[in-house]
Amino acid sequence: MKSLRSIALNLSAAMTLGIAAATASAADMANMDIVDTAAKNGSFKTLVSLIKQAGLVDTLKGKGPFTVFAPTDEAFAKVPKATLDGLAKDKEKLAAVLTYHVVPGRVLAKDVKAGGVKTVNGQDVRLDTAGGVTVNGAKVISADVMASNGVIHVIDSVILPK
Repeated sequence: MKSLRSIALNLSAAMTLGIAAATASAADMANMDIVDTAAKNGSFKTLVSLIKQAGLVDTLKGKGPFTVFAPTDEAFAKVPKATLDGLAKDKEKLAAVLTYHVVPGRVLAKDVKAGGVKTVNGQDVRLDTAGGVTVNGAKVISADVMASNGVIHVIDSVILPK
């Protein structure tokens, strides 16, 4: 079985949010939940796979609302292979990492304020707004991808809880 790292590294670099958006309009995506929106987008194959492995599909398809700071496949490709392999083998740790990317409520980019915000994981992430929005240093590269039960902000790195 291929490791998550090798899967992420083999994804086409040409897959961008713009190409994925051509397959699903913003209106279509706003009628889908967070999981379906991420899956339809095409830039979150690793994230969606890990959500399934962690048993979080039903949660993220739930009523919400949720704000998800979603790492792209390219962001997951930056994570060391040993770290990804370890997470893939430990459902509890994997769920902790993924829920660290989720904040309760629908927080649009225009409403982001610098400071600590509690995640579904129970730990805080640090949001900064100077020079663009970052989450624990991960840059938001696309904001306000609307879903029926929340919003996705695309980030360029995976953030790990302490």
